[in-house]
Amino acid sequence: MLLAACLLLGSHTGAARADAPAPTEDPAVTLDHADRIKTSDHDLFLKLLGQLDERKGGLSSAEQWRLRYLDAWQVAFEGRYDQARTQLTEIVNLSGDPTLQTRATATLVNILGIGRHYEDAFTRLSMLIDQLPAVKDPEARYQALGEAAQFLAQAGQFELASGYAQQILDDAALAGHACQGQYFKVNALYRSGRIKGTDPELDRAIDACHDQHQELFANALRGERADYAIKQGHADDAVTLLLAHYDEVKSYRYPALLADFDTLLAQAYWEQGDVSQARKYANATLADAVPNTYAETLSKAYQVLYNVESRLGNLPAALEYHEKYMEADKGYLNDVSARAIAYQTVKQQLLANKMQVDALNKQNQILQLQRKLDRKDMETSRLYIALLLTIVASIAFWLWRTKRSQLRFKRLATRDSLTGVHSRQHFVDEADLALHVAAKSNRDACLVLLDLDRFKEVNDAHGHVIGDLVLTRAVAACQHHLRRHDLFGRLGGEEFAIYMPGCSASQACERAERVRQAISATPLWGETRHVIITASFGVASTDRSGHELRQLMIDAESALFEAKRSGRNRVVYGQLSDFAAAKQPADAADASTEAGDAAGRAYGGHRS
Repeated sequence: MLLAACLLLGSHTGAARADAPAPTEDPAVTLDHADRIKTSDHDLFLKLLGQLDERKGGLSSAEQWRLRYLDAWQVAFEGRYDQARTQLTEIVNLSGDPTLQTRATATLVNILGIGRHYEDAFTRLSMLIDQLPAVKDPEARYQALGEAAQFLAQAGQFELASGYAQQILDDAALAGHACQGQYFKVNALYRSGRIKGTDPELDRAIDACHDQHQELFANALRGERADYAIKQGHADDAVTLLLAHYDEVKSYRYPALLADFDTLLAQAYWEQGDVSQARKYANATLADAVPNTYAETLSKAYQVLYNVESRLGNLPAALEYHEKYMEADKGYLNDVSARAIAYQTVKQQLLANKMQVDALNKQNQILQLQRKLDRKDMETSRLYIALLLTIVASIAFWLWRTKRSQLRFKRLATRDSLTGVHSRQHFVDEADLALHVAAKSNRDACLVLLDLDRFKEVNDAHGHVIGDLVLTRAVAACQHHLRRHDLFGRLGGEEFAIYMPGCSASQACERAERVRQAISATPLWGETRHVIITASFGVASTDRSGHELRQLMIDAESALFEAKRSGRNRVVYGQLSDFAAAKQPADAADASTEAGDAAGRAYGGHRS
């Protein structure tokens, strides 16, 4: 869990709650006081903001710009990001105050990230980092470092994020921000898997925030502890921790943190089996969700509601929530991927710009030398012209190599573009590796091949758009019954494969039967309401076929052929020899050859 942290970056370590300064007090003092307590005493902050707005006409120009920054911060804190973005951009462009511009830029980076303008956000962040050595104001320096730490963590650059957080902790002038520095560092370490929710470093960070009266950050850290407890199967501990601080979090009126707590409570109650409470807190997450944004909390809330309605037997509602969960989860994952790609893109662009500037500087130097040498010796000038052409050619070669690297990066995609499951080659590679590991540890595994029945007839009768919809619905039905470590891939067309580690043949058959029933029961609305989709399944296990993927493919394909031959829409387990008694020897030999060829095609395009 990572808060929209730049909204919290401007808070100094506040003392305990204090009364609002009298309206007659120096406005600069009131502005300083309000700035210090933005998160440690948010109610008093709002009161001070109201007093300052009433006295706006008597403020100096610099004080008015600072008040406008605090107003923009509050707008962003409330989740009105588009309005905040406009206000912050105006401050950056027109205020003329370098310190205020740095702080507004840091907040603007966060707003751009929330609005999914990732390339713009990373470009501004890069400029902000470049300006860091010249930033002398401690508060502005802290905001720049804090924004770098939290935004790079969102892009998956946890090592860099942890480094910027450590700079906050190492800077003596920023001792008042030890809580936030530890929060950013712990968050990066937790998300990268380097510490657990029970690690003492988490306790130290919570204690530091408590000592500095930064309970909002302390509760954000408690949310990570609750998240870890749920993942470890300790839902009771998570509920106890979250409820102990829920009213306090609610009083902040900060949507991002409240949504995290609501979602965690919904998950914890679901794990406990308390359907009513799980539904209550999942709906609370949806009620406070920021419009037009995809957050992990939103997808998790829809998933809980889907599970609840499924358990209660409300299938139409369950399907509706499942579709919303798939949309939200896809949107969130796309955002995660977009942030990572945007970071790499901006990094490459900045590197390319630097090299281009260096190249232009070199070209200018060479041209100046050329003009001098032209007056002396024509042959010497030709030599420099050749040197210039060499540099230009080197730049062109570098640009070509960069473009080739970018194209290669795109080709490295491992997901099927339609269904989102593993592509054939990636599935084969991963399954082959998993089988080698299983063989060394002498563990069982199973391979299930499934093929949608009469899929060509669906395509011919309803068109490829409906065919694609059938494939995605069938995949969604399958994924609901997959375990975390199962591999699911599309081998081609309407044929899919599931690798089930640590699974016996009987267990694989039972799970394949549940998947079969789920596919046949998948409701298809609208134009596809008359389409009935079924699938045939072939199961092979390592206890009979060994740990070689090719043999598993052959035996599973044989079982699949038998399922098709026996009338479709069924699960068959066994090797080709299991069906030989039901056929003539010649037919069995032909079927074996056909199964081997099919498995060879699935495994690598040829038979070894």
